[in-house]
Amino acid sequence: MESWTGHEVPRLPGSGQPLALFDSARRAVHPSGGPAGARTIYVCGITPYDATHLGHAATMITFDLVQRAWRDAGHEVTYVQNVTDIDDPLLERAARDGEDWVVLAMRETALFREDMESLRMIPPEHYVGAVESIPAIVEKVAALVDRGAAYRLDDGTGDVYFDVAAAPAFGYESNLSREQMLAFFAERGGDPERAGKRDPLDPLLWRGARDGEPAWAGGSFGPGRPGWHIECASIALDLLGDTIDVQGGGNDLLFPHHECSAAHAEALTGAAPFARHYVHAGMIGLDGEKMSKSEGNLVFVSRLRADGIDPMAVRLALVADHYRVDRQWTDDLLKTAQQRLARWREAAAAGSGPSGADLLAGVRARVCDDLDTPGALALVDEWVDRALAGAGDDREAPALMARTVDALLGVRLV
Repeated sequence: MESWTGHEVPRLPGSGQPLALFDSARRAVHPSGGPAGARTIYVCGITPYDATHLGHAATMITFDLVQRAWRDAGHEVTYVQNVTDIDDPLLERAARDGEDWVVLAMRETALFREDMESLRMIPPEHYVGAVESIPAIVEKVAALVDRGAAYRLDDGTGDVYFDVAAAPAFGYESNLSREQMLAFFAERGGDPERAGKRDPLDPLLWRGARDGEPAWAGGSFGPGRPGWHIECASIALDLLGDTIDVQGGGNDLLFPHHECSAAHAEALTGAAPFARHYVHAGMIGLDGEKMSKSEGNLVFVSRLRADGIDPMAVRLALVADHYRVDRQWTDDLLKTAQQRLARWREAAAAGSGPSGADLLAGVRARVCDDLDTPGALALVDEWVDRALAGAGDDREAPALMARTVDALLGVRLV
């Protein structure tokens, strides 16, 4: 599957700082990355049955900032993102609208790529669909069955489940009680009431073929299609190795999705933890409610673009609060971002300003402290206020300010 078109990220003088990130498993901020100079990141992408909404955009911006900080520090980064282009919600939406599910997935994936490009996201080196990954997923499911970590239901459906008993540390990532896990499992696509399972928390690895549903060859366990969690585990293992630096997504993926995909990976490789950092972005709400398809209260990036909203203002609005905070999208938030963008652009065109090197050092420090974008924006605002007031005689500073916010925050001014 093709990724979107990238853009040149400015190179900044000096060297970047080590990036520290909050790890959901350890519930604390720690330095990111392993012992090698290279960095690896896997981000769970969209299920393409609707357009990119601001929750998607906020999550993707979070991990775009991670990439930018790593690259500024001189690390080579391998970034993988998936597209769940076969799943129940996609089939349900296609059936509701009388549309071919393949056409729906292709159209919405193309729109997502356009949105990501407009928001100046660094594209992944590997942008991978679930459908194209099915042969590799089948191999992983077979390996889990062979190792006794998975089993087929004895009900003629051909369904295969992962046995959470094969993951003794299950729950270490989310830090939830069993009661909490059961509640979230039921709310977020699990089937705790399914008869014949060894444990209500056992997640689906392979769904046996059903009438009217697409199916693919499943080897010894028959035709069907993959479960969601094994999709991400398989793609990440094949492209990034047994242990990755960051597994990322929205905080609604912490359980069961990331917990289960890590358990699958660890059962396959014996390497634990699967990720050195599990990083989760907060949700975006509207009018006091979580923004979601089920609530019907989505604000789409493509709609904002069609209305003439500068994507850089959208990006600034989404980084005005810390990435881990659940926050609200409002007209005032967007208006403030538009005003900020205009002032930043005016200052970038000034003849001189306060020290650009000091601003760069400050923004680097804030971004590398668990992506403290509110702190970074405050520093730039202060510099802009002083520059527009005529303070400072650094003639190189306006250009360096523009390069700094482009490279580290992804906001293009010129």
